[in-house]
Order: sequence, then C-alpha cells, then structure tokens
Amino acid sequence: MKQLKKMAQRGLLDPEQEDPFSLFVASTNIRYCYYNETQNILGNTFGMAVLQDFEALTPNLLARTIETVEGGGVVIMLLSNLKSLTQLYTVTMDVHARLRTDAHQTVTGRFNERLVLSLASNPHCLLMDDELNVLPTSTLIRHIAPLPTGPDGKLLNDPSAASQAELTDLKSSLADTQPAGALVSRCRTLDQAHALVTFLDAASEKTLRSTLALTASRGRGKSAALGLAIAGAIALGYANIFVTAPSPENLRTLFEFVFKGLDACGYQEHIDYDLVESTNPDWGRAVVRVNVFRAHRQTVQYVQPQHATRLTQAELLVIDEAAAIPLPLVKAMLGPYLVFLCSTVNGYEGTGRSLSLKLIQQLREQAAGGGKAAGPAGASGGAVGRTFREVTLDEPIRYAPGDPIESWLHNLLCLDAATHLPRPPVKLPHPSSCELYHVDRDTLFSFHKASEAFLQRVSTVEVA
Repeated sequence: MKQLKKMAQRGLLDPEQEDPFSLFVASTNIRYCYYNETQNILGNTFGMAVLQDFEALTPNLLARTIETVEGGGVVIMLLSNLKSLTQLYTVTMDVHARLRTDAHQTVTGRFNERLVLSLASNPHCLLMDDELNVLPTSTLIRHIAPLPTGPDGKLLNDPSAASQAELTDLKSSLADTQPAGALVSRCRTLDQAHALVTFLDAASEKTLRSTLALTASRGRGKSAALGLAIAGAIALGYANIFVTAPSPENLRTLFEFVFKGLDACGYQEHIDYDLVESTNPDWGRAVVRVNVFRAHRQTVQYVQPQHATRLTQAELLVIDEAAAIPLPLVKAMLGPYLVFLCSTVNGYEGTGRSLSLKLIQQLREQAAGGGKAAGPAGASGGAVGRTFREVTLDEPIRYAPGDPIESWLHNLLCLDAATHLPRPPVKLPHPSSCELYHVDRDTLFSFHKASEAFLQRVSTVEVA
C-alpha cells in the first residue's frame, strides 16, 4: 500500500491502465493455502490470516491458523450473506457430512452456536459488512481503542519490556563467549535464551548420558531453540547428530534455525556445509541431512522413530514433538548419548500427558535415585543411569504474554485444560457413594458462564 501511495503522489499511477488491487497482489508476499494443507504453515508467522470458506472450518483449522498471526495482526473470517448471526447456528458445515449415518441423519451444530456466541462476547472482535461498516452487534465495540504508545512508537506498559531488558543484558554478557554468544543473539525471548544456554551447557559437558526435556505450549519457539542448540553442538565438535520427528516436514523450522545458527557461528553454505533434501514425494523436499566439513566430517541426519537401531553411532539425539511419537518408540531411542527431548504440552495436536506422566516422570525418578530404577520389561536400558533436566518455555514469540486472542482461542477449544488439573483426593470415594448425573448437551455447549466452567472441568478430567 505504501508503494501504491508513493506512485500516486508522483503521478505514476494511472487508474485506467493499472488496477491498484493487481499491483497490491503482485507486490505483496501472500501465502495461499488450502485448508487440507494448513499443517504446512505451522511454525510460520503472518501479519494477517483470511479464512475464506466458513462452512469448511473445523476446530483444528482454527487452532492451526489463528496462532500463526503475530501481535497486532488481523484474523478475517469471510461469511456469506446473512440476515442474522443466528443463521450460523444451523449452517451446514462440510464436516457434518462425515458424521451422518443411516441411523442418525440429523446433525446438530452445537460448536457453531458456541463459536458465534464466543465471538459476540469477545471484546476484540468486529463484525463488518462488505463496505467495511462496523455492525452494532455488541456494546463491546464501543470500548475498542488503540493501545497507548510513546513518542518513539513503542507500547507503553509493555508486559514483555522487563524480560526484553534482561534478554539484552544476557546477550551482552555472553558476547565474548562462543558459540553461546552468537547463538543467543538469535533468540527472541528470555525463556528461549535460557533454554538454549541450558542445552549448550549440557552439550559442552560431553557426558553422553544426559536427557534434557523441553516442554511448552505452541508458538513459544521450541523448534527454533532446538535448531540453534544443534548448531551449537556442531560448533562444539559433535560429529554424529540424529534428529527424529513424526515426519521430516515437522522439522522445517528446526532445520531453518540450524542454518541460521551455523551462519551466526561463521559457517558458510557450500563451503563449510551443505544440505540434502528428501527425494520422497510424500515428504515434500524436506531437509533430511546436513553435511558439515569445515574441520572434520560432521552430520545432522533425520531418522524415522521406528529405526532406533540406526542410532548406534549417535553422540546427540534430538526428538522433536515427542508426544506425537508412540511412547515405546521414544523409550527405545534412549541410549548412551546426549538426548534433547521436545514436546508440545498444550495445543490442538494433543496435551503430551502420556509423555509427561510416564516417560518424564520415570526419568525424574531415575535421576533422583541415581539410576537404580529399572524400566519396564522390554524397554531400552539406555534410560537407566541418566541425568535429567527440564526446561519450560512460557513466553510466546509472536505476540505479547497474556494475548487476549490466544486466551479466547484456548477457552473456546479447551486447549489449556491440562494446566488446571486438580490435585487427586487423598482417598477415592466408594462407587456406592458417588452420584450419576445426566448432562444435557445443548446446555453444555450453550456458552453460559456456569456451563463453560463445567465444560473446562470435563476437559480437564479427560486429559488428567
């Protein structure tokens, strides 16, 4: 838009010959994506997201797309002609076709009603017509105002200002310590920098019986921290590094930051390292190998989770999205080498409860007991006698802490239910003293304050 305005001011824009919209599309980086390909945009950041087909929306699509928009961005949902918002309660969604059977021909769209009611009560939501007139659907729109900024354009009362100041101090203190200084300079948040320093400390110890577990919600920079940590391990001399994930397509962000970390450490592509892309059409030319040959031969190799036998020569194993890998496979991959474990604990992909309740708890007990605790029969013995450290990322990358749109999305989809787990009772009641209640589904999804609290508690029980 700035370019178009400059051309108009200079008299170079002829509206009869050049279409401003066509110029805008040609000069703007727009990422077009089908709904069934939205998993490919995970880990990317955009300033605006336009969801064009409302009837094809699903909770998974909302979770994938909305959280890719940065702070200050806009999420637009395009709707067809409506006389009233209540029409959306009964609109036929594409997903309903999969739910109809011979016995159940009628599908009640309870999620639609709850979605519309949540949007109507969201103080950061506007409903506009095709002429961009704000429709008076709620009194909350009267209170929408820009955030206060200072003369320099920066936000006043920025909740992340204190942590950013600490991050600047940390970067300056590590400036003379390599490779940590060069890699930490690429971090965006204080949590991410602390996690990277922890990874580099473990890698510099060269004790190949350590496990580091990194857990966080979506959008906290886990894969970026892992990628920078791998670059640091290469700079520290690790020769055989293996990376595993459910699919190599999930490692795009990780390998992107491996290359950024190598560049920060002074490595040059084609001179000090090169990359190998997959020839498997199902993997979409994803990077599966990095060859480093500056001082000696070093490799970063992708390996599928079921191929644990290929890890015999490993010095470092990085497991990304461990919660999406079957737990027996994760246990089988633990061996006499350094292990970096990463998982999403809150998000539409899952809660990671199996990983945190079983494997991480077992690693805690083994580290506390000096490696005396034995794993279950048939499990790999590589988990015994390991030191264990945990790292958690809380501060988001794309937007400020406590972002209202993220809070709205998490409440709508019950994504943060795992963080509100109640403590188990000291003594479980006898079944004869328990009471059984019938829950009306229409009431449960009515978006009433009491029913929302009950729905969150039900979701908490399901992930407990």
